[in-house]
Order: sequence, then structure tokens, then C-alpha cells
Amino acid sequence: MKHGGNIYQFARYLGCLPEQIVDFSANINPQQAVDLSCLQPVSLGPYADPDYRSLKQAISTRYNYPANADIEVFNGASAAIFALLRRIQPQDLVLYTPLYGEYAHIAGELGCKLHNINRFNSLIMDIPKNSTVIFVNPSTPDGQLYDMQERLAAWQAADCNIIVDESFLDFCVADSAAEYIADYDKLYIIKSLSKFYGCAGIRIGFIIAAVKAIKELKRYEPAWKLSSFDMMYIRQALANTDFVEQTRQQTAYLRNLLQCALQSSGLFQRIYSGQANFLLAKLANDFDGYHLQRLLEPSRILIRVCDNFEGLDNRHVRFAVKDTLSISLLADSLKTLSLNIGSR
Repeated sequence: MKHGGNIYQFARYLGCLPEQIVDFSANINPQQAVDLSCLQPVSLGPYADPDYRSLKQAISTRYNYPANADIEVFNGASAAIFALLRRIQPQDLVLYTPLYGEYAHIAGELGCKLHNINRFNSLIMDIPKNSTVIFVNPSTPDGQLYDMQERLAAWQAADCNIIVDESFLDFCVADSAAEYIADYDKLYIIKSLSKFYGCAGIRIGFIIAAVKAIKELKRYEPAWKLSSFDMMYIRQALANTDFVEQTRQQTAYLRNLLQCALQSSGLFQRIYSGQANFLLAKLANDFDGYHLQRLLEPSRILIRVCDNFEGLDNRHVRFAVKDTLSISLLADSLKTLSLNIGSR
């Protein structure tokens, strides 16, 4: 399993059912904000509102942004990424790595000149004037939360288009960079709703940007790109305001349990300190992630090997924050592996 997340392929390989897989590879909240029963009132008859007014109202109630900004919804954050880069058509694209591959992929499709900056080494690097900058906060796969004010000022001084991906920010007690759109109309904020609200099958993401930029984006977007079911579910989830603080507290608690499980195994050279719903770890010695993945197969545990992240190799693995039972199973499995390796 090269990238993780595909529990169906992994289940076929193991000869079990997908629901029997313990999936540490997909960083999705193990809890949901609402039950599926909320979809019962959805009408299948009329077309949904092509302007998505009730959904956008629910999003604007949940997320603050300045008066000169607006939002556009998409069929997931990945669709938002592709639509935005097609709209900007950047000549120079600056990626702060490590980060996931969608950005580099679309850059290749658009023929952009790519500039990778390894944020593990330094954030203070010269960048081309008028370039498009992409920064994920909190970052993936390591989950580091950054103070954006200084970085935003530097990019603004270079007259850059700035894309800040905040798909995991809801897991943190931190302010969105959206407030800076008030003073800079070339700033774009990308949000995912599926990760925090534990509904990977509900494909809704959105972009916050200046009103004029949103109008330009809409010109290239189809009508009825979201289903009535998706919109109803997310509207109900966003209305559950108690879920936000509950999730943040639960994530912090479970992330600590996960970190203890990884540390006590003795298999890892480093466990990165993250603030999101996952942890990045680097395996000790010459032990690589694919070997660990194979050894975890009898426990039906799937993990994410991170060698396709720029700047990382196959010794880096990411573990999503799961429920206590899953973390306990992982801890026992890693402890057994460690004892077996030590006895050889």
C-alpha cells in the first residue's frame, strides 16, 4: 500500500472486509458531528439551489471572514485546489515542503516553474516576485502549527498570490489567516470540512477570498456540483457548535495516547510534535515504513508511509489519531514487534 487510505485494496489483499481494517493512514476525525438520520428530510425532486445560499450561510456563521471577502464551495478541498490554480495560472509556484502531492501534480499539469522550500530547514528564503505561494497550516504530514503574520507580510511584500491551506486548522485553537484578506486581496484560504467533521464520504471544501476573486472563480465552476445530501449533512454538522470544542479536547487527549504508544515501542528515532489529528514519526536504524506496514498486516492495521512527500523518505510514517481501542491495538502490536525484533 503505497499511499494508504485505500482500505478496500488493503482488505482485498488481506482477504477481509473493509470495516475490519484499522485505518491509521487516513487522518479523519473518528467522531461525527451528526447522525446520518439527518438526511431523511432531503427531497430528491427539485434541483438544489445552484447558488448554495443555505450552505454558504451555514459556513459563514461557523467561520469568520472580513466584509470584503466571500466564499465559494467545491466538491472537496482537492477540487478547490485544482480550480484555484487553474484560475491563477501561476508561472512560478513556491511550495513549502513537505506537503501532499496534489499541488505539485497540478503544477506539472499547468507547466509552472516549481520552487520547493524545505520548511524543516528554514522559512526565511528569497522567493520570486509575483509568484504564487502555497503554505499548509497546520502542516502535513507533521502537524506543525505556524504563526502566519510574519510570513504573510514577507509574501505580500513580494506581491505574491498567497494560498494558505487550513484543512486541519479546526483541530487547533488558532485563528484563521482569513482576517488578512481585509488588507490583501491576493490571499486565498482553502478549507476542508470532511476531515474535522469525520465524513470523508461527504465531499465539501471551500475557498475564502476577496469578493472579486470569488466572482472570477465562479465563472469557471459548473452548476449543481454538490449533492443535496452532502449539503444537508454539512449544514447539520456546522450547526453542532459543541462539537468543535469537544473534538479539540478529544483530539489532544487521543494524540497524547498515540504519542505514548509510539514512544513506548522503541521503534522510532523521532516523533514530531504536531497540533493536528495525526503524528509523523521517523523509524530508527534501517527499519523502513513498508517493512513496518507488512509486519502490521496480521493486526489489519494500515499506516501511511510518507516517502512521496518532498524531503521525506520511507523511514517516515504518519499515524492518524484514532479512538482509544484502535490506539490500544496499535500499541500492543508495536510492542510485540519490538520484542520480536529485539530477540533476533
